[in-house]
Amino acid sequence: MPPAPAPWKDPIMEFLEQRREHALALFRIIIGLFFVFHGVQKLSKGVELVSWPSGPMALIELIGGGLILIGLWTRWAALLSSGAMAYAYFVVHQPKGLLPIENGGELAAVYSWAFLLLAFTGAGAWSIDALRKAPKKSLAAA
Repeated sequence: MPPAPAPWKDPIMEFLEQRREHALALFRIIIGLFFVFHGVQKLSKGVELVSWPSGPMALIELIGGGLILIGLWTRWAALLSSGAMAYAYFVVHQPKGLLPIENGGELAAVYSWAFLLLAFTGAGAWSIDALRKAPKKSLAAA
């Protein structure tokens, strides 16, 4: 019997797959930057750092967003940020209505899910986490 023909490869899907790590990195960078902006906005409005929950939330947005932006300890920062946004959704927004479109919690819900995705996937390319995992070149090999 002749061998089975090789399965056809979709060139568009191959193109996308080859750029997966870079797309993930861009996603992480943009989401982290927006989260930092969110924290800066709260602090510029005069939120006191000791007021619950807006003070700690502003710090999580600022520091967590910064860590996610540069890709340092991304999974931990994303997990903490995801939990903070879930807290914001369920405590602040959800009592106003069942669905995010009713209670104004769309942004908190989207951030929570985006950060949960990053907690599972990691930082991707262009991150300090990736540099830390890269194999070290010895001076003798250089």
